[in-house]
Amino acid sequence: MTGYIARRLLLMIPVLWGVSLIVFFAIRMVPGDVIMAKMQGEFSTKPEQMAKMRAELGLDVPGYVQYGRWIGGVLHGDLGTSMNTFRPVWSEIVSRVPITAELALLSLVFGTLIAVPIGVASAVFQDSWIDYVGRLFAMLALSVPSFVIATCLILFPSLWWGYFPPLGLAPLIDRPFENLQQVIPATIALGAILAGQIMRLTRSSVLEVLRADFVRTARAKGLADTAIVWRHVLKASLIPVVTLIGSDFGRLLGGTVVIETIFAFPGMGLLTLTSIQLRDYTQLQGNVMFIAAVFVLFNLLVDLLYGVLDPRVRYS
Repeated sequence: MTGYIARRLLLMIPVLWGVSLIVFFAIRMVPGDVIMAKMQGEFSTKPEQMAKMRAELGLDVPGYVQYGRWIGGVLHGDLGTSMNTFRPVWSEIVSRVPITAELALLSLVFGTLIAVPIGVASAVFQDSWIDYVGRLFAMLALSVPSFVIATCLILFPSLWWGYFPPLGLAPLIDRPFENLQQVIPATIALGAILAGQIMRLTRSSVLEVLRADFVRTARAKGLADTAIVWRHVLKASLIPVVTLIGSDFGRLLGGTVVIETIFAFPGMGLLTLTSIQLRDYTQLQGNVMFIAAVFVLFNLLVDLLYGVLDPRVRYS
C-alpha cells in the first residue's frame, strides 16, 4: 500500500509539469497582456510607460525565461504575485477555496443523497413506474443547464412571493443562517446536474451487480431482497459511483464559474474568470496548478477507497 501511494505521488510530478507548460504558454497565446487589459480605454498612456510597466512585471524577457523564473519559484513553494492585486497568489487562493469548497461539498452531498436512493430503487424495480420516474428525473436533471436552474431559483421566488435570494456569501462561522440562505439555491442548481449523473450511474451499476452469481447464491440461501440490496449489492456497485463523485468534487473545487458568477460568490471560479479577463498570468497559473493538484489527489483517494468497498482490490 505504501509503495503504491508513493508511486502515485511521484506520478504527480510529470502531470503537474505538463499542466504548468500548457497553462503558461496557452494564456500567452491570447491577444493582449495584463498591461493592455489594465490600460483599456486609457489612450493617453505612452508606449514608453507601458514598456516600463512590462519590465517591472518581468514581461520584457522571452517566454522561456519567464517560465524558468516562475517554475523555479513554484519548486520553492512560491506561486508568485498577482499582476492585478499585487498580493501573493497563494493568499488569493487560500481566501477563495473555502467558499468554493463549501459549495462543492454541499452540492455533492445534496446530489448523492437524492441520486443514490432513486438509482437503487430504479434498478430494483426495473421497468416499473418507479423506474420510469427515476429515469425521467435523471433526464431532466441532465438536460437543463445549471445556469437555467439558478436563474429560475432567483426569478420565480421574487415574482411569486416577493422573495429575492440574497447574493454574495456571508461567512459560515460568523453568520451561518445567512450563509445557508445564500448557498442553498446555488447548491440546488449545481447539485441537480450531479444528481442526474450519479443516479444514472447508480442504476446501471446496481443492475449489473444484481445479475452477479453471488446475488443468486444469496437469494438461494433465503436472504430477503432488502438485505441483499443494502448489505451486498449496494456496496459492490458503489465503485464507479465513488469514482464519479471523487472526480466531480475535484472538478467542482477547481471552480464553478457560472454558478459563482450568477450568485456573486467570490470563489475560485470567479477568481479564475477574472484572471483570464485581466490576463493575470501568475494568478491564473497558480489557480490551474492548484486545481490540477487537487484533482490528482482526489483521484488517488478514490483509488484507495476501492479497497474498502471491494476486498478483491489489491495494491501492489
